Amino acid sequence: MSVLDRIVAAVTPPESEQDRVKARQRARAAAAPGDWLDQILHHHEQIEAAFAQAQAATDAQSRTQAQRKLAALLTGHSSAEEAVIYPQLSSGHKTHMAMAYEEQQAAKVELALLETLDPLSQDWREKLEHIRGAVAHHVYEEENDRFLHLKEELPAPDQDRMTARYREEMSRYDSGL
Repeated sequence: MSVLDRIVAAVTPPESEQDRVKARQRARAAAAPGDWLDQILHHHEQIEAAFAQAQAATDAQSRTQAQRKLAALLTGHSSAEEAVIYPQLSSGHKTHMAMAYEEQQAAKVELALLETLDPLSQDWREKLEHIRGAVAHHVYEEENDRFLHLKEELPAPDQDRMTARYREEMSRYDSGL
């Protein structure tokens, strides 16, 4: 982890695991089976499992394979959110929208940098943990606040359109996962 990463982590401590659990519960309560939020929550769980798989891998080949699976999942998920969900935040929640785009772009950059590291090195493990922490915070922000606004504010036809479009966007990536 870079010096800047360590400073940022020190001055902005992450939310607690209990906070994350509560946010997930609220988001689950707001989601309807199969709707866009339900799909996103399912992907968040897959991403968490992919991070755990990468962290648990013990040899270079397994780590590289887990890292590639994680990157594909994160890329598909972020692209679908950016194409379908985030534009909806532009009406009344521009700050949320801008932060969401920025966080996902940063994660993509960090994943590309992770690829350049020796998968058996301590630097690789630290970089993976840094990315995991940033993604966990991003997920928390979405589940705790950003997406709940959309569930409350958008009319049913917009919700239905978002569900169909999110599913369509994710189908472009699902075959490779």
